[in-house]
Amino acid sequence: MSAQILDGRKTAQTIKAELAERVSALVARGHQPGLATLLVGDDPGSRWYVAGKHRDCAEVGIASIARELPGSATQTDILEVVSELNASPEVTGYIVQLPLPSAVSTETVLEAIDPEKDADGLHPMNLGRLVSRVSGDITSPLPCTPRAVIELVERHGQTFEGKHVVVVGRGITVGRSIGLLLTRRGVDATVTLTHSRTPDLSPYLRQADVIVAAAGSAHIVGPEDVKPGAIVLDVGVSRREKPDGEGSLIVGDVDPAVAEVASWVSPNPGGVGPMTRALLLANVVDMAERQHSRG
Repeated sequence: MSAQILDGRKTAQTIKAELAERVSALVARGHQPGLATLLVGDDPGSRWYVAGKHRDCAEVGIASIARELPGSATQTDILEVVSELNASPEVTGYIVQLPLPSAVSTETVLEAIDPEKDADGLHPMNLGRLVSRVSGDITSPLPCTPRAVIELVERHGQTFEGKHVVVVGRGITVGRSIGLLLTRRGVDATVTLTHSRTPDLSPYLRQADVIVAAAGSAHIVGPEDVKPGAIVLDVGVSRREKPDGEGSLIVGDVDPAVAEVASWVSPNPGGVGPMTRALLLANVVDMAERQHSRG
């Protein structure tokens, strides 16, 4: 039997509907949430991604603010806009779209973001708070994609409690941060972090109750790597040349044949991606509610 689908598009729409109600309540109390984006340069993929963020905002009633700089912008130019967004009362949270020009220090720019306006949840201070808080409420933004993975699985009636989760990929967006959420009390997973340089990856994968593939390596997880009945989430994206040599295809980290072995699979596209966008909005609404409660 083929695996059941973890439908990110449908689940994201449910989350957006919930967020729209929360935004409406905030606006009625005189507090309008706002998401800002800073786009540097004219990369088509980045422009498409940012445009999607503004469409998402319109769906749920969040105000959106777009700031753009040319590809020739200096680090000083970018930091000036970051400072403006930090100070703006209209901006509840914001993102700096990556990649930035090669002459700019990405770490310097991201660390200049006000942690309380860090819509991606990846500021070092917010990750540090997550490290130190194994249980209890978290009052800082959470990493969007790890949060999306957990929401997608749990909203399909599955649980991470007692499960062995093997993560493939050590990037900050997913690999290095997801274990912080999965091992919190209340989620209670056991996590093994692997990556493209892990010798003989397959034995680790075959032990997993849940696989989160986020290496950006095409089909790094095949059906022979998956324990029957496991849950498999395809997060990574890469490009592969078409067989006819005419252009390239976007492919995920998980071979489609895995669906014949796993119990649940999140497709790519249509799985974690739409959920990540929805959870970015959730971070903004969470931040707006906290700001409103403080007066």
